[in-house]
Amino acid sequence: MFKDKIVCITGGSRGIGRAVVAEFSNKGATVYFTYHLHEDAALETQRLFGAHKIKCAQSDQAEIDKTVELICERHGKIDVLVNNAGITADQYLMMMPVDEWMRVMDTNVNGAFRWSKAVCRPMLSAGNGAIINVASISGLMGIGGQTNYAASKGALIAFTRSLAAELGPKGVRVNAVVPGFIDTDMTAKMPRHIKTQNKDKILLKRFGSPQEIANVISFLASEKSSYIIGQTIVIDGGLSSTVP
Repeated sequence: MFKDKIVCITGGSRGIGRAVVAEFSNKGATVYFTYHLHEDAALETQRLFGAHKIKCAQSDQAEIDKTVELICERHGKIDVLVNNAGITADQYLMMMPVDEWMRVMDTNVNGAFRWSKAVCRPMLSAGNGAIINVASISGLMGIGGQTNYAASKGALIAFTRSLAAELGPKGVRVNAVVPGFIDTDMTAKMPRHIKTQNKDKILLKRFGSPQEIANVISFLASEKSSYIIGQTIVIDGGLSSTVP
């Protein structure tokens, strides 16, 4: 499906990002993925799927530009960008350090801005491309202790719509996916009773898998979704549908 396509995935060493790397690699794409801290996980992802790992900080525009230039020098294009990299630093607002707010916003929102800005020129020059932003159900629902994370993911949804309006007329499609509770390292750290409480609110009575998110991302990057742009696709097992 993605033979001869060049795909760049931010935060691809673990969790949802690794599943996305696997999905595109298994479907014939040439895949590059970034990581920042987890060298061992990045090496394993590269070994498992034959993708190309690149250490690149979300906060460094010059480093991001250099990475995009490297990929374009090798292949002459980037067909797909998946803005997946993100962090959490949960804390109630009154106790939240200002630097934790800023760090989450910079990684999750500004990082997506920096990457999208970097790939705009090659995608617009080619007259086609797809950008998929990975938001979160926290950006749609109120979740206590996640004001920074929720604000960043809500901003990413708004960013998606406006960027789609800018790039769509030139052939570049921008969409977002909104995962609910997914079985990753992040949810593995949740106390058992919290997991049970959240599963009870989900219509399917289970957490999702990273592969279920990767399936939708690859669909949005494919020609099968050629008339879908500026949309936010919720993948939460029915969690948000139960909220008034």
